[in-house]
Amino acid sequence: MAGRINDEDIALVRERARIDEIVGEYVQLRNAGGGSLKGLCPFHDERTPSFQVTPSRGLFYCFGCGEGGDVISFVEKIDNLTFVEAVQRLADKVGVQLRIVDDGRPGIEPGLRLQILEANDAAAEFYHQQVGSSEGIIARQFLDGRGFEKEAAETFHIGYAPRGGHVLRDHLLAKGFSPKALVSSGLVREKGWDFFQGRVLWPIKDSGKSVLGFGARRVYDDDRLPAKYINTPETVVYKKSHVLYGLDLSRTNIGRKRQAVVMEGYTDVMAAHLSGVDTAVASCGTAFGSDHARLLQRLMGNNGALSGEVVFTFDGDAAGRKAALKVYQGDSEFVSQTYVAVEPNGLDPCDLRIQHGPEAVRELVARRIPLYRYVMDNVVHDFDLDRADGRVAAVRAAAPLVTSIRDSSLVDGYLRELSQIVGMDVDEVRREVARTRRNPAPPAESRPTLRVLPEVSDPAPQAPAAPSMPWPDPADRRLAAERGLLKLLLQRPDLFDADWDLVEPADFRHPAYRAVFEAATSVPVVPEGWSQAVSEATADPIVRQLEVALLVEPVLSAEPDARYAAAYAARVRLLSVTDDIADLKSRLQRTNPTTDRGAYNAMFADLVELEALRKELISAGSGSIEVQ
Repeated sequence: MAGRINDEDIALVRERARIDEIVGEYVQLRNAGGGSLKGLCPFHDERTPSFQVTPSRGLFYCFGCGEGGDVISFVEKIDNLTFVEAVQRLADKVGVQLRIVDDGRPGIEPGLRLQILEANDAAAEFYHQQVGSSEGIIARQFLDGRGFEKEAAETFHIGYAPRGGHVLRDHLLAKGFSPKALVSSGLVREKGWDFFQGRVLWPIKDSGKSVLGFGARRVYDDDRLPAKYINTPETVVYKKSHVLYGLDLSRTNIGRKRQAVVMEGYTDVMAAHLSGVDTAVASCGTAFGSDHARLLQRLMGNNGALSGEVVFTFDGDAAGRKAALKVYQGDSEFVSQTYVAVEPNGLDPCDLRIQHGPEAVRELVARRIPLYRYVMDNVVHDFDLDRADGRVAAVRAAAPLVTSIRDSSLVDGYLRELSQIVGMDVDEVRREVARTRRNPAPPAESRPTLRVLPEVSDPAPQAPAAPSMPWPDPADRRLAAERGLLKLLLQRPDLFDADWDLVEPADFRHPAYRAVFEAATSVPVVPEGWSQAVSEATADPIVRQLEVALLVEPVLSAEPDARYAAAYAARVRLLSVTDDIADLKSRLQRTNPTTDRGAYNAMFADLVELEALRKELISAGSGSIEVQ
């Protein structure tokens, strides 16, 4: 069905589909007071409930992993559906007849996504059964040769695709699947041939254990496809840049341990899990990218502070070094720390398990080193460190690595490490790094740093994405007044006057809080649907999630009124004015009142006005509000 769903019908679905009832089908909820419900989050593993549902606002939010939204987005996430499919499912449940507005763009046929998922599940079961057939002996021999027993094949639901050409197609047609669904799922080619033939298969599942596609390995010398590995073609459910193999087995452990270990292949993931590294995943038919990074970070949680770790395993050859450099360039996607685990003898985790046992795989991960250090070693390795100019050039090339460290308290230690690597005095290294930071090398320089030239087959390089909005720490008491004001503003905009009690965007010190205020004040306040309008006016996804959090967090007063709102506004303005006073006093201190009397007197007059305003705000903000 091409087109879009009528906006009024979407609003009606939101109104009729009670979020507590829909969420209650998946999560056991209990009363949390204040009109809210709590339960264990279905999107990450936790022992203490941090998942909150607020029926009066139609919102859910997890204070552990940051997932949040309305009833439609909940169904999208929990059942792996598109927005349209989630609306359609809820509409069927609550009895809303949807009207489709034809916008001339191609659309997905209603129900096709679910048909594809059901076909993939049936195919996975069929392929798995074929491992035990007479023809499937080659798959069993392959698994035995890689050190995997029958129990491992069962655990990972390994499959085998027969060579017959139409075997899977005929089996699924007999089970009632339509030819269109089989072609759309990538299981069958347009001309009716099975996509996978004579190969060992790994089902690739999402975190909800739905089969999205398959990875297949060549086991016959006369295979007509020369590629060692092939994957399901891109479908409406399988997008290789968004999926990770092993996520169905590791999701809970990634959330609990706040660790993800990224392998390079399917058998490596199997070897890792069987060795006790139960947070292992691998990308499928493509390099690890930004979408993969965001997926893992969501599972580990994002509370605004460095937490958790992502460990990459690379081969020790040139290809492994190049892969590490590409990953480092996307390191900003993570809040967690990033590490590299490389086996010195060059063995991959699967071979390592075969030759040295499972403890060697665990030891490989335990010996991880920071990703920046691995990249630094390889950057410096390209220079002649026996020459003075080579050592200086190496420091300049590695300088961006040092200055990109997110935890500034660690920079001094990393400077010492760099000085040891290149054999220079640490103070000299510090000066060179500072000089490079002030005067970065031009792009046309012959030795660009932290840059991988695309191979001929690679697509044209894309412009770097804008950095994501930082997530404010809800426990930061310096920002408590800003957070409290925004909660009150989003939940009770009627308490403020037309000028928002004179609060301005510049009064907010955290950029995410400032963005929330700008979005909220750009939308006219209406009795119904105002918070949804604010969300639609917000471009940054981080800011939209923050708005959900602020909407479900309780305000400190049980019965806030206009005086309470004005006091909060005064408190935020007071903090802003206090900062301005400190800045002005600093400028006055640096200004000579004798040689620059005009500027000095003007600033002094401004200071007197600010001090007077400060006293007014102290009086206005001294109402009965508690700063959380």
